[in-house]
Amino acid sequence: MKKYNNIVISFLSILLLASCSSDFLEYEPTGVLSSGNVATAANAEALVNAAYAAIGNDEMVGPITNQWVYGSVRSDDAYKGGGGRGDVDVIDRYEQYNTTIADYGDFMLPRTWTNHYKAISRANFALSVINAIPDADYPLKKVRQAELRFLRAHSHFMLKLLFNKVPYITEELTQEDILKTSNDLSSDALWDKIAEDFLFAFDNLAQSQDQVGRADKNAAAAYLAKLNLYQAYKQNESHQVTSIDAAKLQKVIDYADKVTGALEADYGFDFLDGRDNGAESIWAVQFSINDGTNIGRVSFVTGLNSPHGTPLYGCCGFHMASQNMVNAFKTDANGLPLLDTFNNSDIFNTITNGVAPLVAGVTLDPRIDHTVGVPGRPFKYKNTLKSSGDMIYKFSWARDPGVYGYFGNMKEQQSPDCSCYVKNGPFIGTSKNVDFIRYADVLLFKAEALIQLNRFTEALPIINQIRVRAAASTGMPLAAGASDVYKVQPYASFPSKDYAFKALMFERRLEFGMEGPRFYDLVRWGKAESVLNAYLTVEKTKRDFLSNARFTAGRDEYYPIPQREIDFTGGLYKQNPGY
Repeated sequence: MKKYNNIVISFLSILLLASCSSDFLEYEPTGVLSSGNVATAANAEALVNAAYAAIGNDEMVGPITNQWVYGSVRSDDAYKGGGGRGDVDVIDRYEQYNTTIADYGDFMLPRTWTNHYKAISRANFALSVINAIPDADYPLKKVRQAELRFLRAHSHFMLKLLFNKVPYITEELTQEDILKTSNDLSSDALWDKIAEDFLFAFDNLAQSQDQVGRADKNAAAAYLAKLNLYQAYKQNESHQVTSIDAAKLQKVIDYADKVTGALEADYGFDFLDGRDNGAESIWAVQFSINDGTNIGRVSFVTGLNSPHGTPLYGCCGFHMASQNMVNAFKTDANGLPLLDTFNNSDIFNTITNGVAPLVAGVTLDPRIDHTVGVPGRPFKYKNTLKSSGDMIYKFSWARDPGVYGYFGNMKEQQSPDCSCYVKNGPFIGTSKNVDFIRYADVLLFKAEALIQLNRFTEALPIINQIRVRAAASTGMPLAAGASDVYKVQPYASFPSKDYAFKALMFERRLEFGMEGPRFYDLVRWGKAESVLNAYLTVEKTKRDFLSNARFTAGRDEYYPIPQREIDFTGGLYKQNPGY
């Protein structure tokens, strides 16, 4: 059982910061204290802790940590799931690319916007207090300032991925200044502002910190590698890539080389309780259980997503793997991905006695059984539970297989006998961390930059590190005794830059399947329209609910700015194109 001993959320910080209005621009900490009379080291520490807490203060309908809604369902990885299209229908609109109404009737995106800006407000309020404390009175002043700027940059980074044009809010701005701060920055200008905060963190933090969960130089370097990778792809107003900045790509490599870490021995360890903050976790939001509160500070952001037709879990069968995602794990006779032909046939295409048998002769990347629940195969590395019996994933666990098929999600689930597990009514929460950046990410950031710089032979051993780890990830119960179906080998060579980049893109999909980065990757590469419409053309022949779905280039790469924010600023904020 993990206890949140390292970053304790104090009563003082809750008193100061818990109350907020429906709009972040009106948000101001409440209570009897103000920044003027809490400027002590002890109070500053509490405010920093509160800022860390805000990074994980999301919910099922206002997610800011796990990206299953905005990055997975929005892509070719997954379907919404649940009890038909009308069940949490706002996600159906995202999945169908039917978000032309920017706010009204949407109870999810505006809450995500607000939750991110609440986190930014906490960081800024803490900074405004700390900036006023004399250095001699607060030896940790520079370190805490760096942590807070890292947290602020993280939240703005996530907002940039979602909405593209967002206001960058800092502690120096008064309420009047904030009301005059536009969201209409150029993409480069916004990236540069985010980079300034990460650079301050990188320059003023130690490589690691004694308390887990705190930002450090390692995490800042990883984020700077990621940021420079995104910024390297120059796009026009229709989000087509027009050029790639070689200097930014070199920065990706430079910062990636400053990151220390290692891959877990088994891929599945990344998704198991008890493995939090290991060598592969570069930075993660921390959760807790048995911490003196009613249900702990557990994450319910994926509370809708557990298997539905079993008392072992509860509700609600959301986030179902797409047929395309499942087929992507197919390997050829040499143990390599079928980069161009993986979706020519389905690897599971029948149900017999509630089991989905693998098509004869097909071999798989074992990451499928760490990512997807398949009828007849162990779920979350369990064949049985001592207290509850059978843990083989069943066809009946899919809530609406006639609409969404029967492939469940695996990574975000924990076994019901885990000490990390909480059932609150029908919803499941866990104290398992949510990783924002894993070391595998950093390796593939570097490999991508090398490939785009035409140094693809240097990228080969990096991508092969990921594949070798995948091949070795068969030690836990996966395929119900049929481990001979697994066949993964490293690439012998990359014959060209184009081939290497195709391999890189495919490897990112396999490695991070259903974790959420897929949609943002496609947008970064300028391939969202071509990949997603090709996906829909085939997928809608298998899943009728997608029959009218179509991705519109120049609009659907980003979500609409919530209309209430535009209204509140009297039209100062500019809406994204097409909405």
